[in-house]
Amino acid sequence: MMRVFPAGRTRRALAIALLPALLLTACGESGEAADGPDVLRVLAGSEIKDLEPLLRRAGQEAGVQVRLTYTGTLDGAEQVANGRAADRVDATWFSSNRYLSLIDGAQAKLSTQTKTMVSPVVLGLKPAKAAELGWDGRPVSWADIAAAAKEGRFSFGMTNPASSNSGFSALVSVAAALSDADGALSAEQVGAVTPKLKEFFSAQRLTAGSSGWLADAYARDPRVDGMVNYESVLLGLREPVTLVYPSDGVVSADYPLTLLASAPEEKKVLYGKLAAWLRTPAVQKEIMTGTHRRPIVPGVARDPKFGSAQLIELPFPNRRSTADELIATYLNQVRVPAEATFVLDTSGSMAGDRIDALRQALVALTGADTSASGAFTRFSNREAVTMIPFNGSARTPVPFTVPDRDPGPVLQSIKTFAEGLSAAGGTAIYDGLKAAYDRPATPGHYTSIVLMTDGENTDGIDYAGFEAHYRALPEERRRTPTFVVLFGESDVEEMNKVARLTGGAVFDARSTSLSGVFKEIRGYQ
Repeated sequence: MMRVFPAGRTRRALAIALLPALLLTACGESGEAADGPDVLRVLAGSEIKDLEPLLRRAGQEAGVQVRLTYTGTLDGAEQVANGRAADRVDATWFSSNRYLSLIDGAQAKLSTQTKTMVSPVVLGLKPAKAAELGWDGRPVSWADIAAAAKEGRFSFGMTNPASSNSGFSALVSVAAALSDADGALSAEQVGAVTPKLKEFFSAQRLTAGSSGWLADAYARDPRVDGMVNYESVLLGLREPVTLVYPSDGVVSADYPLTLLASAPEEKKVLYGKLAAWLRTPAVQKEIMTGTHRRPIVPGVARDPKFGSAQLIELPFPNRRSTADELIATYLNQVRVPAEATFVLDTSGSMAGDRIDALRQALVALTGADTSASGAFTRFSNREAVTMIPFNGSARTPVPFTVPDRDPGPVLQSIKTFAEGLSAAGGTAIYDGLKAAYDRPATPGHYTSIVLMTDGENTDGIDYAGFEAHYRALPEERRRTPTFVVLFGESDVEEMNKVARLTGGAVFDARSTSLSGVFKEIRGYQ
């Protein structure tokens, strides 16, 4: 798992937390610790990060040191199902095991599952907007929300369902409610409900690869009226929102701590200790007060902030093919299309293995990666993609538009372009980035820029020159975030400045695969 450093205020402290493997109890002076007899290695979703302060006490109170490795929901499910996770971890801790349970053979890889807390995925709106819509005191259904979205009466943000469970849960909720299905959604019903989903998601203005980054982006953008996100995230916002609990149902996360069937006997004992400790009344209460999640254990009084309404759980697809069809439909037909610009370092220092890695990373996004997570990170139908290579200067932008139907020829053209990249010359990072921001944004698209460099700026304008140019841009253009990929000898300090300035994030590919980082970034585009 690559390091990801969010640029937003509320997640800035997570830079340390996103190390490839983080031991949550005392380590040696080197900051590392061996897998001792009291260490439980856990593959976790990013949603678990806010439990780190609590988990640091597990060593003393439960006799278990918890080592977390973070991953995306679909990627983590794939690692478990194909057996790769068994070599590195003893347990998983995702916000939900629903998608994992749909993968053939996955159940055989799992052992005991212990639900640890609950958070439904709901809509949060600015209080004035909720009052304007009349949603601050009466029952509201997903159909009501969809009707208002169709009419353009409000706007919202939501995470990408291909990379984040909150977005996936929201998509399932909306599809299940709008389809009027009596039971679990079928692939045929996905096709039938697609026009209604288009209307609903026409109001979406923000996307993200994680719930936390979405919250930061929402806080920075006053134009957006609300978010579909975990109740826990919405309750934790600095500026309060009115929570709308759809009367026809929600999909909730139950955060199952799950032992892998491959875990050795001594790790099973540690798992049992940690699971029991997490469900003690005192810890459950601390989870509730510290992370705004509902307690899972009967007898722990719920905080009044959760309200008194009884939530209806909507049915989840019972076939993987249906879940995959729903995600693919969202990406290729339903959501607002993306406009992604890639500013790519092709300087002389990239020669050899580095330029090969860049070629492979881009080719993977054209459909060459046929894994479950790879299938959802390819360039989507209707997406505008622009490549801007740079060395001693910015080269001519090369635009591509993936059509609504038959994307194969354009994807092949992008593949051919990527395979033809070569390395030579100096490094004009900010000339390349300036060229990206100087291109007009396509109306009605999510816009983003990916900056990938393996070194320091040697040619063209410097960071100060780029910052002055950026600040002089029209406000609409300044809303485009830059996602920076650290590679080789990148200037970490300057790259973090770029991410903070533009509202993006920094992804660290210096100790992992560049292809993996590019796949991760796709969740934010």
